[in-house]
Amino acid sequence: MNSTGKLKIINDPIYGFITIPNTLVFQLIEHTYFQRLRRISQMGMSYLVYPGAHHTRFHHALGAMFLMQRAVQVLRQKGVAISNDEEEALCVAILLHDIGHGPFSHAMEHSIVENVSHEYISLLFMEELNRNFNNRLTLAIRIFKDEYDRKFLHQLISGQLDMDRLDYLRRDSFYTGVQEGTVNSQRLITMLNVHKDTLVVEEKGVYSVEKFIIARRFMYWQVYLHKTGIVAEQLLMNLLKRAKELTQRGHQLPASEALSFFLKNPIDKAQFSKEVLDTFAKLDDYDIVSAMKSWMTHDDFVLRNLAEMLLNRDLLKIKIKKKPFSEIQIQEKRSALKEKYNLSDAEAKYFVFNGEIENLAYRMDKDAIYLLTKTGKVVDVAKASDQLNLKALSKTVVKYYLCYPKPKY
Repeated sequence: MNSTGKLKIINDPIYGFITIPNTLVFQLIEHTYFQRLRRISQMGMSYLVYPGAHHTRFHHALGAMFLMQRAVQVLRQKGVAISNDEEEALCVAILLHDIGHGPFSHAMEHSIVENVSHEYISLLFMEELNRNFNNRLTLAIRIFKDEYDRKFLHQLISGQLDMDRLDYLRRDSFYTGVQEGTVNSQRLITMLNVHKDTLVVEEKGVYSVEKFIIARRFMYWQVYLHKTGIVAEQLLMNLLKRAKELTQRGHQLPASEALSFFLKNPIDKAQFSKEVLDTFAKLDDYDIVSAMKSWMTHDDFVLRNLAEMLLNRDLLKIKIKKKPFSEIQIQEKRSALKEKYNLSDAEAKYFVFNGEIENLAYRMDKDAIYLLTKTGKVVDVAKASDQLNLKALSKTVVKYYLCYPKPKY
């Protein structure tokens, strides 16, 4: 890509200087839709566990774009033909891949909108930006949706060894201080190649891939599925659900205009118009934190206590085990809480609830990571690796949790 105008660089704590490659990318970064990502935390409520985890989706998007630039450079050096238009489309697609995240990243899509994923909203943003930029994002959208005839380009954006994962594992490891999650993303990129329109890793990169898969497993158990983080995220979703329930009963809750809109209106995919998208674009973490501070003094027991728990980090207790909790165990906790505070069963469910968590470090059944041997043969990394546990890591591990209030003395 040829840059036009003044060359722009950003200093990143992970990679050093990131160059913004051209005017289109610069203008997309400058757009209000994208600038909002400065106010969306990358790791939701994980800062309650790891105090350093205050980095944002803005950081991550720029980092993923930097890695995409490196990947294109490496593949071209190995004789893979990638046009300037394809390069620009890859940079745009990876830059915007997470633009649809709501406040605290995942909480909103499981609470105050109905069956609307951040991936779906990301696509809506991309399509709206495409209209604003005279259809210059059309190729990026085709690659993002896996509708372009060169499949390996989509794998760079969404696959088991994509630029998204290569950035967030390293970035989240850095900001949490969890060294076990550190991956050498640039070493892995150096080992990339393309064979029969499939993204592959050269055989000598097998140990880097092994470390990447194992690091991903560590990060899920130690960080993304940390028990305190699970409690905090579930409480935040419950808080937003309660706020929506009260609002739709006629209560006037203090909240920003954008947040009030989503509390008052049932929003699913069918309702996500241009106007709703623009309202969504005004929402960020600050709307939720500001609302929580106001809700701490509300008359409603559930809303008040959930807000206090999150703001003061006085969270629920959580137990995790390999087998599901019995209904008797759950009802015992709920009954005790109902009796102590004179709550209904529906109200008690906000404080006593169960669920399950899954960890799958590597999938052999879909979009596997392939090694390209010196003889030209392509093999699944789990079969080629001398790490016997890679096959074990391709099995989903499920654990079950129960959350309930701590005893007050």
